[in-house]
Amino acid sequence: MIDLSDMVGVSRSATLVLAWLVAIFVPLEWARPMSPGQRRLRAGLATDLAFFAGQHLVFGALVVWCFTGALERVPQPQALATLQSGFGRLPLVVRALAVIVLGDLAMYWGHRLQHRVPLLWRFHAVHHSAEKLDFMAAHREHPLDGLYTQFFMNLPAVLLGFSFEGLLGLVAFRGLWATFIHANVDLPLGRLALVFGSPRHHHIHHLRERDPGNYANLAPWIDWLFGTHRELDDEQLARIQRGDGLDLGLDEPGPKTYLGLLVHPFRPK
Repeated sequence: MIDLSDMVGVSRSATLVLAWLVAIFVPLEWARPMSPGQRRLRAGLATDLAFFAGQHLVFGALVVWCFTGALERVPQPQALATLQSGFGRLPLVVRALAVIVLGDLAMYWGHRLQHRVPLLWRFHAVHHSAEKLDFMAAHREHPLDGLYTQFFMNLPAVLLGFSFEGLLGLVAFRGLWATFIHANVDLPLGRLALVFGSPRHHHIHHLRERDPGNYANLAPWIDWLFGTHRELDDEQLARIQRGDGLDLGLDEPGPKTYLGLLVHPFRPK
């Protein structure tokens, strides 16, 4: 039986998260917009709000359940236990940096596969169906695609025995940064742009191309390392300066509603 108090608590938590995101990103998007002409109440906003609600009220708990269930059932080799023991003796800062870098490398290749393997693209295309980007568009993600992403990002941390509390902190940090890079914000990072992903860097990834580059959400240096880093060309920069925005989304037609996008990957082509 569903515990009503648990549902109320989850709903309250989701409302607080949304309030914090609005408080952080609405002023940023107003002060330094990537696309100045983009309306706040844009087309597709209701769909993205539905994805946000689905993530926080239903599918987020499902991801945690899948991970914890898998960890309880997978046997642990002695070599892995020895590795975890040695890793656990390292300073916390070193351990945190290690799992972030290894998670970024794993997700980079996982992300490239999402764009190259037709079955994976069916689900990942839901995320790329957004034709306007802002901080709410970051949450447009099919739950199975989200489970795939969380698997790659957190697998190194899980294998190395990173604490559950630390893992939750990493998930929260990555989620906030994913929200930032989708935001309608043009915030120059200077030299840090090679270390940390930015909206300008990630908006290129959402251009109407199947292989757009910029697959590393958090660490652009990985794209530099493997030759997939992309910059805006002069025409695209001129469009941004005119307030026209970039040509984002998919060339293939598809549904616009939340339920339609959830079902679409399962339909035969």
